[in-house]
Formats: sequence, C-alpha cells, structure tokens
Amino acid sequence: MSELKIGLVGTGAIGRTHIERINNLLSGAKVIGCADSNLDFCRSVANEYGIKAYATGEEMIADPVIEAVIVTTLDPYHEQYVMAAVKAGKYVFCEKPLAPEADACKRIVEAEMAGGKQLVQVGFMRRYDPGYRQLKKAIQSRAYGEPLLLHCAHRNPSVPDSYDTPMAVENSMIHEIDVLRWLLGEDYATAEVRFAKDTRRTHAKLRDPQIMILTTKSGVRIDVEAFVNNGNNYEIKCEVVCEDAVLNLPEPSNIQITANAAKGIAIHQDWSTRFVEAYNTEFQEWINATKAGRVDGPSAWDGYVGQITAKAASKARDTQSIVEIAYEKKPDFYGG
Repeated sequence: MSELKIGLVGTGAIGRTHIERINNLLSGAKVIGCADSNLDFCRSVANEYGIKAYATGEEMIADPVIEAVIVTTLDPYHEQYVMAAVKAGKYVFCEKPLAPEADACKRIVEAEMAGGKQLVQVGFMRRYDPGYRQLKKAIQSRAYGEPLLLHCAHRNPSVPDSYDTPMAVENSMIHEIDVLRWLLGEDYATAEVRFAKDTRRTHAKLRDPQIMILTTKSGVRIDVEAFVNNGNNYEIKCEVVCEDAVLNLPEPSNIQITANAAKGIAIHQDWSTRFVEAYNTEFQEWINATKAGRVDGPSAWDGYVGQITAKAASKARDTQSIVEIAYEKKPDFYGG
C-alpha cells in the first residue's frame, strides 16, 4: 500500500516534532506539505524538511494530493482547519483541544455527522501511554472489583508567566479529564475545583496548586492535583482504588544514577520526553486506521465532551461551588 500523503497546518514546535516523527520514525505515511499563518516561517520549515509550503491552510487541504491533515495551530484556529478538512472529506488529526469552546466543538460534531462519516481524531495522547493502557486493561477485567476512588496528580517544575489560573484546568488537567473518562468508561456527573495555599513560586494571575474533584455517573470519586510550579520535576500520578486492590500508574523505565553520594532514578523534566512513546504509538495507530478508512482514537464527540467537562470545572473554580455536568445523549453515529 502506498504511503499516506499528509499536510500539516501549524508549523510551531509541536508541528515540527510531528513532521520529524512521521517522516523519520514511523511507517506508512509522509508529511509532504505544510501551511502556517506566518508564510515566511512556513517556507523555512518546508525547506528544512524538503516538503511543499502552501500559502494558506485551506489551499493545502483542498489540494487533491493531500490525503489527510494534521492541525497543530494555536487553539483558536483549530475549528477553522478541522472544518475545512471535514468539508473536503479528509481524515484530520487535531491536537487537543478540538476547539477552545464547547459550542465550536459541537459545530465540528454536527458537520462530521452531516457528512455521514467519522473523519476527526483528537490528540489526547495519554490513551496511548503503555502505563495507562495497563491500567485500563486491569480496570476492565474487574479482577480487582469495582473502581471506587482515583487519586491523580499533574505536576510541572515551572510554567511561563503567561500561564494563569484557568489554564490549570483547560490546558493541563484537560488530559486527566479525557484519560480518566476513558479509563473508567463513563461520563462525569459533577465537578469542583478547590485552591490550596499558594506556593511562593506563583504569581498574581495564578492560583497554584489547585485540586479538581470529579464524580462520575456511577459515583466514582476522583481528585486531581495540579501543581504547575513545584520547582522540582515533571510528574504524572494516577492511583485507582478498587474494592479488592490499589492500582498505580507505572513509572516509565529510566536509568539509575549514582552521583553526589546518592543513588536514584533519572526523571523526566517535561511532557515531551515522558510521553514520547505515547505520541509515537498515537500517530502510528492514526496512520494505520486512516489508511484503513476508519477512526479508532478519541473522536470529535470525545473532544466535545471534554470541553463541556472543562467548562463545568472552570465554572466550579470561579464560583467555588459544585457544578453539575450536563451532556447530550451520545449519537448513534459515535456508537451511542
């Protein structure tokens, strides 16, 4: 089978990483074109990777040579290019979020349904992490009884000054919102977000740390700590308390280091190395599914539900209250 010909819109850091990943590491596809709002920079990226630069994303998506699309632009432009791909009848991978607002996600869902075929996958890469996949298999088996509680953490050494209080939910804990719903196989009923005592490392526009509390439809209780200026290390935790056992997300394998009169294990400093295997698996499986004419990963509906949940959590944070989360019935189109 011939290689899938991909066009990428948004040539920032993560876009360039995906070009390198697909063209140098994975099989069955090649990124052959790119577009960006900064045309001069886009041309420099195209020259670097030996691919074609397009004047606009729409021009690239409309080119019959392009068979599938990756969207890695700034979040507010996701809807524009995902909709263009859907209208062109082309498979499209969109980095999270599907769109910054739930109503924009809903428009994408409606456009996809009107076209009569699933085309959209959202980049929630945690579903492809080996550790999370082990957890899901264990939970699904029910060998350890029903899950009752989840204790999770999302920690960063530091974040830029532009990172503010809402971003803890909408840019960081959005990953937990998706992957925990996937792990448990059920939607959420309520959300709340509470503040802890602020770390000395934060600033006027950021309350840090925060704790998001979610309750699922069946009553599973989840707490997620977001501590984005811990001054120490990047760390992702997930502990699932079941009736008959406690299941923990395994730490990735890293080298052991002996130095400065101490022995320890090397740790990851950010998401780019911690989840590199998940990204590789995510894109290889997307390529394989796209060539087979289907969407296997997080759907446009998952992107929509994720934003509904995130907005409910944000409302809970701003009002310091418990907010009920209301979802529409999942359409049969998405396996409802």
